[in-house]
This record gives sequence, structure tokens and C-alpha cells, in this order.
Amino acid sequence: MRRPTLLAITLTLATAAAQPPQAPPAPQPPQTEKRDLKTVGPATPAPRPAVTIPRSYALVIGVAKYKNLPESAQLAYPNRDAEDMYTTLISAEGGQFPAENVHKLINENATVANIRQELEQWLPSVTKDDDRVLIYFAGHGFVSGGKAYLAPYDIDLHSIPTTAYPMEDMGKDIGGKIKGKWKVLITDACHSGAITPETDRAQVNATLLDLQKSLFSLTASRDREQSFESDQFGGGHGVFTYYVVKGLEGEADTNGDGVVTADELSEYVHTNVRLATQAAQNPTSERGSFDPNMVLAYNPTHIKAASLPPPQFGNLIVETNMDNTEVWIDGKSAGIVMKGTPLRLPGIAPGAHTIKAVRMGYEPDGPREEQVYPGQDTTVSVRILIARVHNKAAVDRFDKGIEYYDKGSLDNYKKAADEFRAALAIDPKYSQAAQYLGRVDNALFLDQDALKAFKQAIDTDPDYIEARASYAAALLDAGDLDEAVRQLNIVTQRQPENGMGWYLLSQAYARKGDNKDGKNAAEQAIARTPKNAEAHFWLAECLRQLNQPVDAEREYNQYLALSNFDSGLAGKLNYYLAGYLFGAGSKKRAAQTDIWRELRGQANLGICDCEWMLKKFDSAIQYCQQALTYIPKDLFANYRLGIVYTQKFNEQNSVGLLAAAKGHFDAVIAANPDTDEAARSKKYVQMIDSALAQQK
Repeated sequence: MRRPTLLAITLTLATAAAQPPQAPPAPQPPQTEKRDLKTVGPATPAPRPAVTIPRSYALVIGVAKYKNLPESAQLAYPNRDAEDMYTTLISAEGGQFPAENVHKLINENATVANIRQELEQWLPSVTKDDDRVLIYFAGHGFVSGGKAYLAPYDIDLHSIPTTAYPMEDMGKDIGGKIKGKWKVLITDACHSGAITPETDRAQVNATLLDLQKSLFSLTASRDREQSFESDQFGGGHGVFTYYVVKGLEGEADTNGDGVVTADELSEYVHTNVRLATQAAQNPTSERGSFDPNMVLAYNPTHIKAASLPPPQFGNLIVETNMDNTEVWIDGKSAGIVMKGTPLRLPGIAPGAHTIKAVRMGYEPDGPREEQVYPGQDTTVSVRILIARVHNKAAVDRFDKGIEYYDKGSLDNYKKAADEFRAALAIDPKYSQAAQYLGRVDNALFLDQDALKAFKQAIDTDPDYIEARASYAAALLDAGDLDEAVRQLNIVTQRQPENGMGWYLLSQAYARKGDNKDGKNAAEQAIARTPKNAEAHFWLAECLRQLNQPVDAEREYNQYLALSNFDSGLAGKLNYYLAGYLFGAGSKKRAAQTDIWRELRGQANLGICDCEWMLKKFDSAIQYCQQALTYIPKDLFANYRLGIVYTQKFNEQNSVGLLAAAKGHFDAVIAANPDTDEAARSKKYVQMIDSALAQQK
């Protein structure tokens, strides 16, 4: 568990729809709802140097449901658009943005206050001149009083200037406050008459052009056009955002160098959106002065041996015989297809593509190659037919392993592991055996073996969400927080009600120092599983770092109440081991110190720290002392006690307080002399020794 430096515990985070125009007789465009937007930007081709990805930050905003707008003005897919954009940006084969550097505001979180905080405080406080910065917005946009606005969740049409976000301010933020050598603005917004009668968008765009001269800005449509959303694009997306995401995933990489440039993305998006809507919607990226070497995404697996001419894209139409079939294209999940409702995947590069369809408990259809032809629809029928039946001998060994697993203890986990390995030797596609082998291997310190087993389970059944959650927990133990976030992002998107997935995601964010997203994920976990004690713990940790000590104390106390078992130590240990093996993500094994004691100690330490922040020194001392009964040599608890005793001495001038402070600072130095806390403790000890000498 990563813990913050407690000396600086008071740190503050720096942190619509109208009908589409009449289409020509054939081919018919998809049935859509209108979404329109305004933005600006430039693009000029130039030779590319070696690929380097600068430090990167992004803000992703998506609003589908609005608090104060009528039902007729609600949208269907901006929240999904934003989630998919987030997934693509943090992908190691996509945007390559660190997950903790990408903030999301979805639906009710996308208030005007939160948008202002992110754009006017967080991004200006963290970005530097050599960074890459991307801002994405999907939702309503409109014009009022000759100015363009983005519509937050809580927009009030009777008070637009104070409840909407002016694009003029956005331009000032990006052009002045937010630093970076590569700046990207992607907007998929709706200038709809359902919201405002004004339609002078050309005037608004002229203003925006003057504000945005140093960034790449891609907008969903031109002046006086609508932008559209439809369930015929990847199961439900804004048409513009669908192609933006596909482009960033690699489809826009027309020269095969693995890099998606601004020029490539704008050309890919413009071409495909125009074709998909029969020229009713035309994305724009105004020409201006941005770095032609700007890297929007990089996927080395897309590098081709030789440059090829730009392709004319085709479409895949996937149909299936069974609901909830997951479709994989070239090794990437392309979405879920339902029986009787084909999944339409436009914008696919022509040529051979590997298609695979999977469903938990069935043999997959594929992988097999299908040809996509330029400018044509290619219909692929996938059939999930054969229920996976495991060899009886493998099932017997698996069942025996479960018997040992359920008993708990170190010896039983070893026996369970032997049985699960035997089952896999007989039937290598036994994904459940691989999943449980991963759990017990991790409990037995066999970390790399555990990761391998979880990966085997997922490779066998890519839609095995429980295995992905367990894999993420093991990744948390291994310290691979970025990959854990990616896996948990899949879990929570596929199963929004998965409380364990949200809890693990809160832990991953908190350990990465992304306390705002950690707080949101923990709140999602608690909404679904209110008695998940550890979700309250991680919410408390995030609230404390966000300088909200009163709320943090409430959550620490919730954790302590929910984890206050009367059973003996062994019972507590088995309970928490079982919790870990089902995805608790805390590396405490059968042969290690009881996780129950450590977490209760940390909770008491957290309350101690909150009381210190509130200047309640006597209470802080009591909680830190309680923490040390659980974690006797804890460096941070001793350090905080030393600080509190020193501050009480400053108030009361009692020599006994200084002596107590010195004892705890000495304990800090003994615990780990190489830490920052130890270095400061040494200085405190010198000052205390000098003060004590003067008392004699």
C-alpha cells in the first residue's frame, strides 16, 4: 500500500435532437439523432522524426443526460463516447496517456463548476511547455447572445452566462493558461434549435478562429450543420466520435508507421463521417500553426513493412445467433452484438482482418480471416454453437481443488494449486481452472505464475469479467497500476454494477495519486456494495488527500465499523485472504502479517491525521497510539505522533511532551533511515536535544 508523506498531509490537489436532413434515395444514411459542434484547428504535413511521446494530460467530458433540460433535448450516447475516448487515450496501443493524467467528467459530474476547476485550475497547475494536452467534449453546444457555449450537466437556460461554459473561455484557457507544445481540442457538441433559436454559427466560428491559433482542433461539423448519433455505429455512438476513436486506435495510420498524426486523423474522420452521413455532416480542422510532428496516438503493432497509398475504407456488419456475443477485430474488442441486431463497424481499412467471436462457456467462432473491400459493406455471420464441455478427469481435479481452496490455509492453497494445474494439463481451455490457479498462486507468492494463469483464463474467455478483476488485483500487487486501471476500466464498462471492479479501481487510482478519480470510483463501489469495508477505506484515503478531513473521518469510521469482527485472528485472516483471492488487490498472504491488522491500523492513522489537520491534537494522539497497537513500528504513525507532541509542546511548554516526541522521531529513523521523514526526524531530534539541554 503506498502512503503519502504525512508531513504534507494538508496538500491541496493541483490539480437535441431534431430529425436529420432528408438523405438522397440510395444508399440511405443510418437513422440518427442530431448532434452538432463548433471548433477550429490546423494541419500541415511534414517529415516525422523518431517517435517520442511527451508527458501527457487530458480532460474527457461527456454529457448525455441534462439535469434541467426537457426529455426532447436529452442525448443518447455522449457518455459512451467519453468512456470510449478515455479507454483509447490510456491504452498502451493508442494514446499512451498515463491513466492518472486523464480526468473524466461524465453526466452528473460534468457540472460547470467541475469543468471550470479542471480547465482553469487543474490543467494550468500541472502542464508544462513540453507537454501534450488533449481536451474532449461530447454533449450539447449552442449559441446565445452571439457567443458559443458548451452545455454542462447543470445548465440553466434562464441563466446561461453563469451555468454554461463559453467557448471563448475555452480558447483563452488553451491559448494562455494551459501550457504544452502539443494541444488538441476535440468537440462533438450540438448547436440545436431545441435549446436556442439563434443560428449565427459562422459569426461564432470566426471568433473561435482568432482564439485557437496554436492547437489542433477537430470539430464534428461545419457551420449550420448538425452532428449525428446512432445505434448503427459500434452499437451506439456519435458518428464523429466513433471515427475519432477508430482513428486513434490505428485505422487512421494510413502510411503504416504506427503513428496517428493530426493530419491523418482529420483526413480519416472527415472522409468517413462525410460518407456515413451522405455529406450531411462534415468535420472540420481549420488550417493553422500547429506542430506537424504532433503524435496523437502510437501503436507499434500497426507498423507496416512499406508505405501504402491511403485506403478507401469499408464497413463490417457482424451478425450472430446468440445474445451478448463479443466480437474481436485484429485482436481488439469491437463491441457486443445481440441476436437479431447486427453490429455495424464502419471505417475499416480494406484487406484481410482477423475476426473472432466469443461467449463465456462456449467454443469461440474463429479466429478467421475476412476480407473488407473498399467502399463496401462486408457482412460477417458469427455462430456460437458449441458449449464448452470439459474433460471429466479435468472437472474432477478442478472440483477437488475447490475443496482445498474453500478450506483456506497455506497447505490447502498448495494442494489446490496442484489440482488446478492438473486440470489445466488435461484441458488447457479450462478457464475457470486457470482463474482459480491464479488466485492461489498469488496467495502463495508465485506472482509471475499468477499473472500468467489469469492471462490464460482471459485469453481463453476474453469476456470472463471475474478473471479480469482478479487479474487487475494481481497487477495491483505487482505494482503495475496502469495495466490494472486498463483492465478495471473494461470490467466497469462491461459490468457497471460490479462493485468489486469499482472498489479495485478506486484503490488503483488512489495508489497512483489520482485522488479525485479514486474518490469517484469508491463512491460508485459503495453505491453498489455499501458493506464493502475496503471501499470505505479507499474513499477515506482519497478524501483525506483532497483535504476533506471531516468526510474522510466519517469513511474511516465506516470502514472500522464494517471490519469489526468478533472472530479470532485466524478467522479474520481467512476472511481477508478470501477477500483478496476474489480480488481485494492487497498483497497479504497466508504466511504474512494479517491484513486485518494493517488496514485497521491505517484507518486509525488516517483519523489521527484528520484530527491533526483539524488541530485537535489530543484526539490525534489517541488515534495514532491506537494505530500503533495494530502496526507497532509504522514509520508514518510514529512520525505523525512526533509532530503532534512537538506542536503540543509549543502550546504548553511541557518537557514531557518533548521527550515523547523524541521517542517517536527515533522510531522513525530506526524504521527506515533513508526516508524523507527520517531526514526531517533527525533535524527534529537535534532541536529537541538542544531544547532539553537548556531545561537542565
